[in-house]
Amino acid sequence: MAHTGLARTTAARLMQTLVRHGLLWPVNSASDSGAGTEFVAGPCLLRWAHLATRGWAVPPETRKAMRDLAERHGETVNLFVARGVHRVCVAQEEGLRALRHVVHVGDEQPLWGGASSKVLLRNASDAMLDRVAAGSPFGEGHARRLREWADEAAVRGYAVSHSEHDVGLSAVAVPIIDGRAGKPRVVASLSLSGPTHRFSDRRIAEFAEDLARVAKRISERGFHYFQ
Repeated sequence: MAHTGLARTTAARLMQTLVRHGLLWPVNSASDSGAGTEFVAGPCLLRWAHLATRGWAVPPETRKAMRDLAERHGETVNLFVARGVHRVCVAQEEGLRALRHVVHVGDEQPLWGGASSKVLLRNASDAMLDRVAAGSPFGEGHARRLREWADEAAVRGYAVSHSEHDVGLSAVAVPIIDGRAGKPRVVASLSLSGPTHRFSDRRIAEFAEDLARVAKRISERGFHYFQ
């Protein structure tokens, strides 16, 4: 059987290059030749991680507003932005209950379902909806449903989802608006999510009202996240 891995000499040169640029850090060298050396992430990666953290960090007042939401309702608060056919979690405050929903910052989720997706797709073109639908489990015909969801969310000011991505998980989401160009557009979604059994109609109404109030303050301050 043919060996498809890198030659040992090629691998060694690559490792030396990564060490030289600070991307790897050698530890536990077994010999002067470097044979048996183990490696950990180097200091250059630490600098990059620090820069990424600073670049992706939301404003402190937004973080505090999310934390206060999580404390008031006990559910997880997420902030998503749309990127291509996905939404990316850019900030989160975990719920206070033992059973809670957690999405890690930086995680991507497809736009074909979920309360936040319905909010983020408000300004989507028909071509974008076709792209999102094509990658969904429902096929291209799902584009029509996506438009209905987005329009419904725009009319009532919030969106709700039950078990659309994960069985037993519900969410309520509202838009964060940027009106700098004279024509308001959705730039992010703010949501509360958790187990479906805790999302009764009464609680959903409470969540939507509080989320809308907080999102309005964030929008008024100006939320220009990588726009």
